[in-house]
Amino acid sequence: MKENRNLLNSLVGCAIALALVSTAMAQGLDAAAKVIRVKGPGRYTTGNNVWQPVRAGDVLRAGTVIQTSTEEGSYVDLVLGDVNASVPQPVIYKPYIQDSIATSSTSFRPTSEQNVVRIWANSALGIDKLTAMQTGAEMVTETQLDLKQGRITGNVKKMSAASKYEVKLPNGVAGVRGTTYDIQAIGIVKVYIGSMVVAWVDPKTQNVTTQTVMGGQAYDAPSNQLTPLSPAAMSELEILALSLVAGGTGAGAAPNILASDKTVIGMSPVGASVDSIPNPPPPTDGVVSRPN
Repeated sequence: MKENRNLLNSLVGCAIALALVSTAMAQGLDAAAKVIRVKGPGRYTTGNNVWQPVRAGDVLRAGTVIQTSTEEGSYVDLVLGDVNASVPQPVIYKPYIQDSIATSSTSFRPTSEQNVVRIWANSALGIDKLTAMQTGAEMVTETQLDLKQGRITGNVKKMSAASKYEVKLPNGVAGVRGTTYDIQAIGIVKVYIGSMVVAWVDPKTQNVTTQTVMGGQAYDAPSNQLTPLSPAAMSELEILALSLVAGGTGAGAAPNILASDKTVIGMSPVGASVDSIPNPPPPTDGVVSRPN
């Protein structure tokens, strides 16, 4: 009897020890987005329509919406999931350079373990979810972005099988796997490397169409047209991918503040899925205008 009790106590002790080890191994990390480059006016809000100017170095967490202005050439670059990402040195503007691109003596160079996304001018992007969990030998991450308006270009690292990276659109959802991509909120998707699955809901019939888009392909979801990317489009995506990975043009000076009486339009529903996405709201006056 005494031996059985000692064995039971030993087993209980082992179970507790294993539970503690599993808890230590499955630790959640500080997942957030960090602004690493800004060009032109931009702002963000965490709710209640209270806006702040976005600056290089800002750490943005789930629940944030970032908006860029209609000023041509504006953009905001984010590293997703890494609050320790380095920030480039301030740039020196050289107007005599063709297309007035800003240059920097120190460029940000994200590692292969970082996801980078560029929010182009006239765009609004919500960060719905950013989580990271170390489970044993692999990192399980979940990224959910909400492209409410405009266009983004992203570079996604290789993910574990249990990880997810999704971009919601006003009428659809795109699931990304180890991809360099370009997405417009109106439903146009381009993939340079990797693959993406797009689920699109027809706003009139509510029918759902699912399409896999491979590297070198473009997909026009509203018309359900899958086509090869032209050499020119491939070259453009290659340049954009190098810009995101190798440093791009650096962070701009302190941005202008967008007028506080402007509001974002074309919001996607939070928590939308391919089975339940209502029609987008009608356009209203604001900084961001719905694309044609």
